[in-house]
Amino acid sequence: MDALCHVGLAIEPRAMPVRRGRIPVMSEEPRKILHVDMDAFYTSVEQRDDAALRGRPVVVGGSPTGRGVVAAASYEARQYGIHSAMPAARAVRLCPEAVFIRPRFEAYRAISRQIRAIFLDYTHLVEPLSLDEAYLDVTETLGFGGSATRVAQAIRARIRDETGLTGSAGVSYNKFLAKQASDLDKPDGLTVITPKEGAAFVSALPVGRIHGVGKATEARMHDLGIHTGADLKQWDLLALQRVFGKRAPFYYGIARGVDERPVQPTRERKSVGAETTFHRDVAARADMLAALEPLAGKVATSLTQKGLQARTLTLKVKYADFELITRRRTGRLPLREAVDMLPVLDALLQETEVARRAVRLLGVTASGLEPRDLEAERQMALL
Repeated sequence: MDALCHVGLAIEPRAMPVRRGRIPVMSEEPRKILHVDMDAFYTSVEQRDDAALRGRPVVVGGSPTGRGVVAAASYEARQYGIHSAMPAARAVRLCPEAVFIRPRFEAYRAISRQIRAIFLDYTHLVEPLSLDEAYLDVTETLGFGGSATRVAQAIRARIRDETGLTGSAGVSYNKFLAKQASDLDKPDGLTVITPKEGAAFVSALPVGRIHGVGKATEARMHDLGIHTGADLKQWDLLALQRVFGKRAPFYYGIARGVDERPVQPTRERKSVGAETTFHRDVAARADMLAALEPLAGKVATSLTQKGLQARTLTLKVKYADFELITRRRTGRLPLREAVDMLPVLDALLQETEVARRAVRLLGVTASGLEPRDLEAERQMALL
């Protein structure tokens, strides 16, 4: 790792990814990409606002006496093995002295907007990934001697001064490596991966760390003898396409330190969803339909507020044994209101095993989003 930590280093012109044909190759000028990731964001806000919580294991999430789930864990709590998405009941068994706090999302959103404003003082190319992390393209940022690293230092200093929180940053010539770098020296760290180091860094990386490689794909790669970036690099593009289809060019490029994805300052919303976890497992289908009605209402309200309509509806079911399944349907007519969604959800529910298995969670997601013609709808209402 020491070879990768070059504080104050400007990324020298080497190469950046472009596409020629279907094989990712390199061009002359590199981009300068930052990935800024706040350190244990939710719990750090709580510890900042309540001095009694500092230095203690803090968990933000649901109740440990019910079906609550960990949303975030402080670094003190992580030492006990607590992590996000873990059942809160298990977290309290791992660390009985942990302090459990209900999330204050309005507070987190307000601070996130404050941090976003800092980013925009340095570049308009900011792509938020969540409340606590974002990509920044600072290739054209003026000043700082042309050094992306110095830009990252300035941003981290302002975040600390203006919010009292810390964030870690990764600096590189593409998004994939910048995100990897931000995770290497947490908390409150800064790591640079230069174009000269990129390919070697990926070669040593487990394939499970590659963007888009989930558990199933990782297992498939392992079955094929692909365990590291170096193993992946041994496969040519045609062979990868036969196994991984449209994801093959991305994997081929990443194995060589190439990532063509640009920083996108406006990210198109792809879906709107809502879900609920039951305090007790639900076995009656009528109870499930009753629970789906308010979820459909929330999704419909969100669509209306954003001026959108959906073409696809997805039902998410988590059984009592934690097995998770989804069922989806795409129709000819757009979905706008809850009353339109409920018959579809009823039909999707019939495609599951809910008649024989109890359920602990239900979720509804609308996707295939498109703008609504609100004026045309008003005219139709008048008619």
